[in-house]
Amino acid sequence: MTQSSRDRAPAGEPAGDRVSPRDVPAAERLLLGGRLAIEGRLVQASNATLYCTVELDGVSAACVYKPVAGERPLWDFPDGTLAEREVAAYEVSKTMGWGTVPPTVHRDGPYGPGMVQLWVEPDPDIDLVALSRSDDDAIRRMAVFDAVVNNADRKIGHLLPPGDGLVYGCDHGVCFSVEYKLRTVLWQWRGKPLTSEAVEALTRVDRALRDGPLAARLAELLTEEEVDATGRRVELMLKHRIHPYPPEDWPAIPWPPL
Repeated sequence: MTQSSRDRAPAGEPAGDRVSPRDVPAAERLLLGGRLAIEGRLVQASNATLYCTVELDGVSAACVYKPVAGERPLWDFPDGTLAEREVAAYEVSKTMGWGTVPPTVHRDGPYGPGMVQLWVEPDPDIDLVALSRSDDDAIRRMAVFDAVVNNADRKIGHLLPPGDGLVYGCDHGVCFSVEYKLRTVLWQWRGKPLTSEAVEALTRVDRALRDGPLAARLAELLTEEEVDATGRRVELMLKHRIHPYPPEDWPAIPWPPL
């Protein structure tokens, strides 16, 4: 489900000073400590996805709040774990250094604990279908990120290009399966060599999983087997230095792809 104004109930704009997704410390501080006010709901989302404003000391922003209580059970992921997986994806994104995922935290809210993510409004003039099929550097970075987190649901509507050259991604609740379940619309680089910056980003993740803070943080959010599987995926990509191929026994493209 895309973070798009077309998919949420009408809501007022947050007042006060704004915070940018590029300002990670300020965004995390606001999301963790700010007062959440529910403004509407993304009605087409499969799980409870609430559009909110968050305010702290005169600084405010729009955000998405997904309470664990509103998660729909899935056959292939443990119940009540999607919010933590979204936060784990953000932690990997931070370590990679690309800002692929908007600032995301796990906190209590009006309907209990859940995921809270800074809202990114996509530029309506950008054609998301064309962007998803392009060789844009930001899209290629996202393809690498998705391979690391084993994203089972990268749809076109999950791309958030604000128009500043970056492309953010949302909806990472079905990531980090131990089984290879990469399902994405971004297969245009399959089998092609990784870029040097991709190798550098993967090396950072590999080191952080071995003797850095990422291992400890993911251990709080995922199972030990899922953390180990993440490390193995990174090791394989560094060993072969290519973008992965689609799985042979799993649908390669999510449906619907939008």
